[in-house]
Amino acid sequence: MNDPIGIVVMKNLNMSLILRKNGLRNCMLSMVMLFLVACDSSSEFGGNSLGSSGTKVAVQGDGTTLAAIRQRGHIRCGVSTSLPGFSAPDSQGHWSGLDVDFCRVLSAAIFADPSRIVFIPLNAKERFDALQAGEIDILSRNTSWTYTRDIPQHLNFVGITFYDGQGFLVRVDSGINTPEDLNGTAICVKGNTTSEQNLVAYFRQRNMIYQPVIFDTSDQSLSGFEAGRCSALSADRSALAAMRLNLKTPGSAELLPMVISKEPLGPVIREGDNQWHKITRWTFFAILNAEEFGITSKNIDSFKYSNNPMISRLMGEEDSLGQNLGLDNLWAYYAIKLVGNYGEIFERNLGMNSPIKINRGVNNLWTNGGLQYGPPLR
Repeated sequence: MNDPIGIVVMKNLNMSLILRKNGLRNCMLSMVMLFLVACDSSSEFGGNSLGSSGTKVAVQGDGTTLAAIRQRGHIRCGVSTSLPGFSAPDSQGHWSGLDVDFCRVLSAAIFADPSRIVFIPLNAKERFDALQAGEIDILSRNTSWTYTRDIPQHLNFVGITFYDGQGFLVRVDSGINTPEDLNGTAICVKGNTTSEQNLVAYFRQRNMIYQPVIFDTSDQSLSGFEAGRCSALSADRSALAAMRLNLKTPGSAELLPMVISKEPLGPVIREGDNQWHKITRWTFFAILNAEEFGITSKNIDSFKYSNNPMISRLMGEEDSLGQNLGLDNLWAYYAIKLVGNYGEIFERNLGMNSPIKINRGVNNLWTNGGLQYGPPLR
């Protein structure tokens, strides 16, 4: 290949020294070969690099993700295989859930159409490989934000769309009520997750033992629990609340009150495309701010020409916030009107008006005693 770095190196070699010293010649030629190999390029975004985990990471340039999305006409969104409340298809193949709706918010912001998405179901084992390989544009799949996922794997978390914690689902008649009651039991858990890692740490800290029963998917782990292969099922509490509904007799199981970890869940993108990071992050902040301002999908048009400059910016009437992101200035308007603010999305998928019936709690806005907080639009 005609690699420019290799050519520069060759032109700058002192050929007389190479001819005089065979050892030096071999050394320099080896250096050239290293340059040639390092500069090889074959990925969708112009090259591949290796993360510290040894996984191939598709390298992106600034703006390449949005350009690719517009060219193909849709967003590729990686979601759970089936987790009610977060991402699950119905019998007609229609997807719903908090994670699904975040991808719809992005589609509305980019295309003024919330349906321009291809949902790609991924299990826990394959989700990061698919993202790093460029097979999806965003992973919106109840994924916990941790250091080892953020830094070594060269990923960027968009924000925390749901504050969660790991817990245990047990049978009502099991006699398990406290952490000590779990000592020596078999516990079903999905592999390649923080849930699996947290169990190890939890039992180790308490000098307790347990028998892990590992599964690849949530459906498999729930089936194992229902079949009696374990005394408890452990996962994020929101996931357990959703999975419980899929039991043949949901009332036969209950969530223990204990929480053994912090699980900040949120969408993930590849590192390297700053524009895509800003689009995804500020679109999330836009639906948070909309709820704080009292703007919903139903009343948004009544907020046009507001005297509040931050509302005017959100509505696309001032300061060209959308244009600065490479989007239409009505990006946030379309996201809110066509999909909803954060509160609307939460309530219909996870809240008390949904089958899951999870209280907002820490997922409330900061003005209501929660942790959700959108930076100011100024």
